[in-house]
Amino acid sequence: MDRRPLGRSELVIEPLVLGGNVFGWTVDEEKGFEILDAYVEAGFTAIDTAEGYPNWVPGNPPGMSETIIGKWMKARGNRDAVQIFTKVNSGRSAGGLSAQAIHDGIEASLKRLQTDYIDLYFSHWPDAETSHEETLGAYDPLVRSGRVRVLGASNYTAEMVRAAEETSVIKTLPRYEVLQPRYNLYDREEFDALREVVLEEELGTIVYFSLASGFLTGKYRSKSDFSKSQRGGGMEQYLDAKGEAILAALDTVAAANNATPAEVSLAWLVAQKGVTAPIASATSVEQVKSLAKGVRLKLSDADLKTLTNAGH
Repeated sequence: MDRRPLGRSELVIEPLVLGGNVFGWTVDEEKGFEILDAYVEAGFTAIDTAEGYPNWVPGNPPGMSETIIGKWMKARGNRDAVQIFTKVNSGRSAGGLSAQAIHDGIEASLKRLQTDYIDLYFSHWPDAETSHEETLGAYDPLVRSGRVRVLGASNYTAEMVRAAEETSVIKTLPRYEVLQPRYNLYDREEFDALREVVLEEELGTIVYFSLASGFLTGKYRSKSDFSKSQRGGGMEQYLDAKGEAILAALDTVAAANNATPAEVSLAWLVAQKGVTAPIASATSVEQVKSLAKGVRLKLSDADLKTLTNAGH
């Protein structure tokens, strides 16, 4: 297994993080347990969720994803065998990374997850109204007490990451060890802008929207395909000349490797410099098996070049 360190931290993971955003949305508790079981049985340990998943579903109580994952860990008695990543300030609210918000957020997440520690705790969205000193200062006692093992920042720019790093050094506060940006074959700009700081500061990177919300599965080839899932409505942004070129390249490389476009998309991500692991969600056990195959697939240099050049 290709185990990789997350930054300079003590955390080491396999190159796949299971996305928990679907739990409580397109996946109910029973199906969620099956997916989580299959993921662990496939040899993986890292599970990503957030206080805001999936709060967009009408009638959902806050943090349904965390609640389902917490019930699963309790039922399986496997808390120490998995690594839980969750996030605060999912709602991007004013003061969302203030000391009070972090205090309230961690208490609620720990309760829903039925645990006394979080392996990796992310600032989900930047908060322009709160200083890095206040935010990192609020995290400091959580890290010192062991309630949070490692800190991460999601959706931060390179400038924000450098400013937070400087604050952590000057004020002797814990630093962000892991970033979580959007990155996939179609959406590359955000991570491309971060790669320099990632390599310079030895940061871990787990990337989201790894399959471009499903577009890179190849399921959406025309507007008539948008009705295939609840995410279909968002596919129009990808169905342009660039997207079609990427799908064509995926089809070519997939055929040559006896794989699916989704598996090839994940294999490309795992091979990118600076990427620790992609996050990918699943709505069935079959999809979990496909994700596992994808991150273990080794593409040739020629295949990687074909994909990288597609749409560019």
